[in-house]
Amino acid sequence: MDKVCSSAAEAVADIPDGASLAVGGFGLSGIPEVLIHALHAQGATGLEVVSNNCGVDGRGLGVLLGDGRIARVTGSYVGENKEFARQYLSGELEVELVPQGTLAERLRAGGAGIPAFYTPAGVGTQVAHGGLPWRHAADGTVTVASPAKETRTFADRPYVLEHAITTDFALVRAWRGDRHGNLVFRRAAANFNPLAAMAGRVTLAEVEELVEPGELSPDAVHLPGVFVQRIVELTPAEAADKHIEKRTVRA
Repeated sequence: MDKVCSSAAEAVADIPDGASLAVGGFGLSGIPEVLIHALHAQGATGLEVVSNNCGVDGRGLGVLLGDGRIARVTGSYVGENKEFARQYLSGELEVELVPQGTLAERLRAGGAGIPAFYTPAGVGTQVAHGGLPWRHAADGTVTVASPAKETRTFADRPYVLEHAITTDFALVRAWRGDRHGNLVFRRAAANFNPLAAMAGRVTLAEVEELVEPGELSPDAVHLPGVFVQRIVELTPAEAADKHIEKRTVRA
């Protein structure tokens, strides 16, 4: 089955207002920036995003955030985006902060069909007890707070119950992929992209190098094509357009 779309615009055309999205990448590494820009041009709004972070001002998911297209974010790190902080503190954006490993496992569990799991991460904190601010009012007061979660003891150690995450769509970026949707990720891009892809009911993958079926060794495939519904082949310029949040060099 050939899953290649003619363009990123075609791939995102049916994403509606209010859709939930799992978005891959770690910082600005391995983010599906071409699909994000196509979605921005498409115009969908009121989006609920699950991602490790929400990009930076003007890059990655920050493009959608800056135009007010995102209504809710579930993530683990938000420290590089001033507009994110402004929207959250002014009550324009709902935010669920999740420990990073827990977020990864919630996505993986969703893709594996596991509805919930117990983890020691967050025991004894507001992650378990509830009360983390999800939404503020314009005056800074908390209008929506996180609920308390079930806890249980195993072998004399407490654990907190976390629910799996599934989303309407997933946007990911891969280093190599074939027309059947089998994907290979490279370096830091392998952190959240495979998990986001698993969690999406419809997964869109932009690939830097498209190959024919059979060219990828089965031993090299990180994500089988059963999890991927649409493929977008990047141009060499799109594949090379990569950014990092901060560049540090020696004096």
